[in-house]
Amino acid sequence: MSDKKAQLTVDGIDGVIEMPVLSGTLGPDVVDVSSLTGKGLFTYDPGFVSTAACESKITYIDGAKGVLLHRGYPIEQLAEKSDYLETCYLLMNGELPNAEQKKQYVDSIMNHTMVHESLVNFFKGFRYDAHPMAMMCGVVGALASFYHDSLDITDPEHRKVSADRLIAKMPTLAAMCYKHSKGQPFMYPDNSLSYAENFLHMMFGTPCEPSKIDPVVAKAMDVIFLLHADHEQNASTSTVRLAGSSGANPFACISSGIAALWGPAHGGANEAVLNMLREIGDESRIGEFVKRAKDKNDPFRLMGFGHRVYKNFDPRSRVMQGIADEVLSAMGAENDPLLKIAKKLEKIALEDEYFVEKKLYPNVDFYSGIIMKAIGIPTDMFTVIFATGRTAGWIAHWNEMISNPYKIGRPRQLYTGYTARDYVPLEER
Repeated sequence: MSDKKAQLTVDGIDGVIEMPVLSGTLGPDVVDVSSLTGKGLFTYDPGFVSTAACESKITYIDGAKGVLLHRGYPIEQLAEKSDYLETCYLLMNGELPNAEQKKQYVDSIMNHTMVHESLVNFFKGFRYDAHPMAMMCGVVGALASFYHDSLDITDPEHRKVSADRLIAKMPTLAAMCYKHSKGQPFMYPDNSLSYAENFLHMMFGTPCEPSKIDPVVAKAMDVIFLLHADHEQNASTSTVRLAGSSGANPFACISSGIAALWGPAHGGANEAVLNMLREIGDESRIGEFVKRAKDKNDPFRLMGFGHRVYKNFDPRSRVMQGIADEVLSAMGAENDPLLKIAKKLEKIALEDEYFVEKKLYPNVDFYSGIIMKAIGIPTDMFTVIFATGRTAGWIAHWNEMISNPYKIGRPRQLYTGYTARDYVPLEER
C-alpha cells in the first residue's frame, strides 16, 4: 500500500477532502473514495470503467501492453506448458501444484464428473430447441438442490468441494445440453480420459461405438478452456462476486455468471463472429463489408476484432491463432467457405492501415469461433464452452471474496427522476 493522498475540493463543502491512494503490486494506483459518503457524496462511473470494486490476487491485465497474468504466470506460458486443470488449481490455490498435488486434484475433479440421474428428467422439461445457455442457467442453479452437504459458505472444506463439483460437472452438463438439442442419448463421463477428451466424448460420442478423439482436437479444446479460465473483473465475474456478496450458494452464483455471460457483448461474441461470416457469405464480398466497417455512419461492425480492455494484441489470440491453423489442417477444413472468409479477414486486419492504426487486431473470440466451427460445435454452443472454461475463474473469485472480509455489493445511483409529488386519485387523472 501507499502513503500517498488525493485531495478533493467541492463547492459548498468546507475544507479539503483527503482520500488514501492505494498501490497494488502491478497496475495504476487507486483512489479510495469510500470516505466520500460521510460527506454526502459518491462517485459517478457508468460501466465501472474507472472503479475498482474489490481487491484481488488472482488475475492481472495490462491492456496497453497486451499482458495477461494468472497468479503472476503469463497466459502464453500456461497455454504452452500447462493444461486446464493445472490452471484451475493455480487459480484456486495461488500456486502451481507439485506432482502429487496435481494427481490428487485431477482425481478429485474426475470423481465428481457424474451428475444426479434426476437431472435427466430436468432436461426433459426443456423444449427440443431451447438455447443451450438457457438450459445451463437452469441446471447449474438446480445443482444446489442436490448438494446440501456442501452449502455452508463459511466452511473452507465446503467451498472446496463445491468448487471441485462445479469444475467437474460443467462439461457433463454442457454436453447434455447439446445431446438434448440433437435428441440423442446422454453419454456418461469416461474418467479414463482427460478433461477435454471427456468433454468431446460426451459431446460427440454415442453408445453404439467407442469414442474416437483426435489428439489435436483434444489439445485445442483444452487450450480453449484454459484461455477462457479467467479474465479479471469482467461483467460475468463481477456478477458472480455481487451475487456471492449476498451470501448466496456457489451454484446460484455461478448460474448468475452464466446469465451475464450469455449477453452478446460478453460471451456471445464468438457466436457473433460466425453470424458475421455468414452475413458476408462469400470472399468476393469481403471488401464491401470492410468498407462498411470503416464507415462510422454504418452500424455494421466486424465482430472478433479489437477488445474493450486490450489496446494491443490480445495475448490469448496469439496462442489461439496457432491452434486454429493446427485444427483446420487436422480436420481438413481449410476449404470451408466460412473459414476461408475468416482467414482472409484475418489477413486484412493484420495488414490494413486502418485496422493496424486503430489496433483492431483479431481477438480470442475470432479464433475460438473458427476452431469450434471446424471441430463441429454448433454456434449456439459456443458460449456454453466459454462458460465451462470460465467456471474456474468465477469460483476462484467467489472463494477469494468469501475467504476474506467483504461487504454486500450495493452500487449507488445518480437519480434524475421526479422529485416528491402527491398521489392523484384514479378518477382525477
